[in-house]
Amino acid sequence: MISKEKLQEYNNKLAGIGLALEHTAEGLKLTDGELSIMADFREMLPRLKQSNLQREMLVKAARIKGQEMPQLLVDATAGFGEDSLILAAAGFKVRLYEFDEIIAVLLQDCMERAAEIPELKDAVGRMELVCGDSVAGMKNLDYKPDIVLLDPMFPARQKSALIKKKFQLIQRLESPCSTEIELLNAAEAAEPKRIVIKRPLKGPYLADRKPSYSLEGKAIRYDCMVYAR
Repeated sequence: MISKEKLQEYNNKLAGIGLALEHTAEGLKLTDGELSIMADFREMLPRLKQSNLQREMLVKAARIKGQEMPQLLVDATAGFGEDSLILAAAGFKVRLYEFDEIIAVLLQDCMERAAEIPELKDAVGRMELVCGDSVAGMKNLDYKPDIVLLDPMFPARQKSALIKKKFQLIQRLESPCSTEIELLNAAEAAEPKRIVIKRPLKGPYLADRKPSYSLEGKAIRYDCMVYAR
């Protein structure tokens, strides 16, 4: 749990944009006094059943056939960690990078709460959060991940009007300054065997780079870039 001193430090920074972090009985929330948002993995439980995980397109896109698990994956754009949780539940070992320290502290609080829930404990135990710039981080790794996941769309995919309003709170935070080209180049610098890029179904290729192949769903497309390592 975040200390009172650290909470006050964050709130001093957030005051200028009309936001605040607050502890509640449910967990740590970001609020503007009317709307609030928090990360909560309990909402993901139905998708984490093994029978459902095997049908997850993200799992199919990320898993390298013929290689034993756990495969090591870097989620370079973690957000609230939902994709990383799905992958960790499917057996991947996931290192999450989140650029914004406020989103990162909300996610850390979520992971700590989830670690106390029996149905989530094992998956969260395969997740490690790094608060920092993934572009810089991926250029200086002391290991080679098997897969890198990129999802530069966060948090703009929500359909519900209320959820859109809530995610406006997130959008008021500082955004990463890296470009799509810098993000993809950094992912390649990490020398993974595969890069998986999450895109809108009809969206352009990231940095105009054509992937090795794509997996398409109803609204989301996974572009997969495969390397001979």
